[in-house]
Amino acid sequence: MKLSVVIITFNEERNIQRCLESVKEIADEIIVVDSLSTDKTEEICSQYAVQFIKQSFLGYIEQKNFALNKASSEYVLCLDADEALSEVLKKNILKEKGNGFLKDGYIMNRCTSFCGKFIKHGSWYPDSKLRLFDLQKGKWGGINPHDKIEIQEGSSIEHLKGDILHYSYYSLEEVITQNNKFTTIQAQAMFQRNKKAPFYKLFLNPLIAFVSGYIFKLGFFDGADGLFIASSVAYQTMVKYAKLRKLYRS
Repeated sequence: MKLSVVIITFNEERNIQRCLESVKEIADEIIVVDSLSTDKTEEICSQYAVQFIKQSFLGYIEQKNFALNKASSEYVLCLDADEALSEVLKKNILKEKGNGFLKDGYIMNRCTSFCGKFIKHGSWYPDSKLRLFDLQKGKWGGINPHDKIEIQEGSSIEHLKGDILHYSYYSLEEVITQNNKFTTIQAQAMFQRNKKAPFYKLFLNPLIAFVSGYIFKLGFFDGADGLFIASSVAYQTMVKYAKLRKLYRS
């Protein structure tokens, strides 16, 4: 059974080589859809057996579905450029591939790096994702920027051991910048779907997010990093609703 690996990129010169190295042994084809990068992303990709396609950004869900349509294999593994497969996960994907992919879809945990440290608790872990699936049975959906694979009802699913390693944040400033960017996209997507933002959600939902991540999901085990992450998730929740309220007022 052949496997296509599909990746979208934009100015990912610090991440893309790691990603490609982690999948080159399992992929029968690697497709990179690039949103007109201005750094060395294309140059790095040219060193690998990659089908490099330039496409102006359509939106997270739209761009990823555009990339899916370029895949020629029956099964597809979707990764972001700042992600890579752990050795355990790579081994288990190869095993499933050798068996002919007996399930319609495969879920795997994602472990995010925060300033050089992988976070193993709280809202960020295990962060399970369905990323490997039968192309005829799944596609990208959800609400931008939190896209997800939506697979046909009744499909057979298995959880693979190992992690997608997510090299997302190299500094505190990047977390803050990303939160501002994503909350704007989230608010706009919610506004388009006529989601409401009553006043109580400005304080109740952030509180729930903090308690859930820091207490119930054991974020405190990650020390000061866990406290910052739980606070960041709560802040992002509040800002998302604040921006949505502003859209309604305008």
